[in-house]
Amino acid sequence: MSKLILINSTPEETRVALVENQTLAEIQFERARERGIVGNIYKGRVVRVLPGMQAAFVDLGLAKAGFLHVSDFHPGVDELPLVDAELPEPDAAPVAEPPALAAATAAEPVPTDATSPFAPHHEPIEKRLSRGDEILVQVAKEPLGSKGARITSHISLPGRHLVYLPTTNHLGVSRRIEDEEERQRLRDIVLAMKPAGAGFIVRTVCVGLSRSELQADMRFLIELWNRILTRSDGAAVPCQLHDDMDITLRSIRDLFTPDIEKVVVDRQVDHRRILDFVASFAPALTSRIELHEATEPLFDRYGIEQAINRALERRVWLKSGGYIVIDQTEALTTIDVNTGRYVGKHNHEDTVLQTNLEAAREIVDQLRLRNIGGIIIVDFIDMMDPANRQRVMDAFDVALKQDKMRSNILKISELGLVEMTRKRTRPSLPQLLTEPCPTCDGRGRVVSVATIAYETIRRIREVARTAPEATRIVVRVSPSVAAFLYEEEGAAMDRLEREIARRITIEPVEGSERASPDVRPV
Repeated sequence: MSKLILINSTPEETRVALVENQTLAEIQFERARERGIVGNIYKGRVVRVLPGMQAAFVDLGLAKAGFLHVSDFHPGVDELPLVDAELPEPDAAPVAEPPALAAATAAEPVPTDATSPFAPHHEPIEKRLSRGDEILVQVAKEPLGSKGARITSHISLPGRHLVYLPTTNHLGVSRRIEDEEERQRLRDIVLAMKPAGAGFIVRTVCVGLSRSELQADMRFLIELWNRILTRSDGAAVPCQLHDDMDITLRSIRDLFTPDIEKVVVDRQVDHRRILDFVASFAPALTSRIELHEATEPLFDRYGIEQAINRALERRVWLKSGGYIVIDQTEALTTIDVNTGRYVGKHNHEDTVLQTNLEAAREIVDQLRLRNIGGIIIVDFIDMMDPANRQRVMDAFDVALKQDKMRSNILKISELGLVEMTRKRTRPSLPQLLTEPCPTCDGRGRVVSVATIAYETIRRIREVARTAPEATRIVVRVSPSVAAFLYEEEGAAMDRLEREIARRITIEPVEGSERASPDVRPV
């Protein structure tokens, strides 16, 4: 399978696309004015304890208090002692650990995978926390809608090769490492070096790594944790103690595995940053990092813009002529499968089976692409034969193995319904790029003002490149987009005029709400 990472970057917005077999598989966005906070670590103050919910709200210094469930609370995190970063030599004998520890496994980790399956029994939260208590926590899920961030005090610090879990005595190996001998080799290396009581997860990219490479990553993470603890001591509350990497370096850290053919980035400053970052842990991979310097925009060159637009559509067509319909509500997401124009070749049951099999793969692709999480109900077309229902379920399970996000799935019912949950740490693509329709009382969604504004900025740069003779660029957009550019991104527009060395004139056009920007050289 051919894989590419494409990074389209401007000072205002960065977009990272993972392309598999020339098809957009995942897309992530980060805007400078609303950067994500998952993975950030804060020292906060408890403002409210809710015994009835077994949860607490914690002031992090953000717009909304964070939500902490009792299962995510680990007392005295910031009182943990500093960890000795002088690790044993890699060829030392493994430290004796409980048998359950040596056998532990884990799914491919992200910074929030270390929540508490390790402490299933808890005292009531009102006996563990009181209003005014100061606690150290990490953001596990972004704020969503009216809800504040979901937080945890089971800290996890991801490195390139390992994830450090300072509050657990857990050793896990990614299930994506399937070779048992390699799993055992990596487990033995980490077990021999790790400090007593420390937890680590071995990531997929560790396959084939030397002991010294794992030791360097372990030492880096321990020293990072020690700096966080030191910063926490005596810090004013609430305050931020650790900021996770921006999306550019984070995507390289988490996605740039040896099976990625190349990384293409279209901004020179980020190209340099990525080269320096990769050189620090995998110099052999720097040759796969390219700077896109062609006139044609990077995402246009690879068809990403069209793929993003399709990912916002409610109906997704299957190659056979069938289709799926995706509807998101606050509570759950429903996905309905239909035969559409597909009439099959043999009989009705076979037609339904083939449609469901194709839909099973497409549904997982859409879950990844749209980053849909939470409760998901899939309504496959009814099948009479139990064997056929099992075939569809097997195809669904196989497809889900390609998804890095953790999911739980129940068996398909006789009615063709599948209930599942998928881990959600950030807003879905429609939530990020659209907003409630102002003319239908929120029952539908339209492309947001911010999305059109950032498209406008990209179009201005494109026109400036393709029309070097122009002395001015005229932008005709809706009044709301014009106001956003003037008020929210005024500094960015001033910077853009200096960058392209031309004046930009913005003309509000009544009646053009949600229309694409009209950008012309003069």
